[in-house]
Amino acid sequence: MSEGKKITLATSWLDSCSGCHMSLLDIDERLVDLANLVEFVYSPLVDAKELPENVDLGVLEGSVSTEDDLHKALLFRRNCRFLVGMGDCAACGNVPAMRNLFSLDSVLDRAYQENVQLNPQRPTVHVPKLLTPVRPLHAVVHVDLFVPGCPPSADTIWYVLSELVAGRTPDTSLVTRFGA
Repeated sequence: MSEGKKITLATSWLDSCSGCHMSLLDIDERLVDLANLVEFVYSPLVDAKELPENVDLGVLEGSVSTEDDLHKALLFRRNCRFLVGMGDCAACGNVPAMRNLFSLDSVLDRAYQENVQLNPQRPTVHVPKLLTPVRPLHAVVHVDLFVPGCPPSADTIWYVLSELVAGRTPDTSLVTRFGA
């Protein structure tokens, strides 16, 4: 993606289990190789608190199910030159989108009243507003590349990132498929 200098990389998760980031960590010693090629400027893996402008590569996992998710997706699209949707939640909503089968009231009642024994009540403070419906990432922003998998394997993530860093667009069908 960039000649002669490290590219900037930002990662985050939206509504997901964070399994894609766990697979990123599973690239093990290749993390050192990756750190020699990129500068992590924003990620749950580093201490940066704000997404900078003009990021070379953004990676988002998860679906868009809250106002916070929507804000982060829009921010990543605005600030990242190339945006990767990582995992099946980003591609199709996956498990978080199962909420779409029910009314929001029934989901909230089930989670915060029916299944609670001590002080059952819906939270109102420090909880992002839920959106209806839960949407895949591409339903709210343009995504340049999807990496399918639940989660994608460490080898798949390494392949995708190393290809992008080298300035090539990876063919993810060579290493993974939806649901794999």
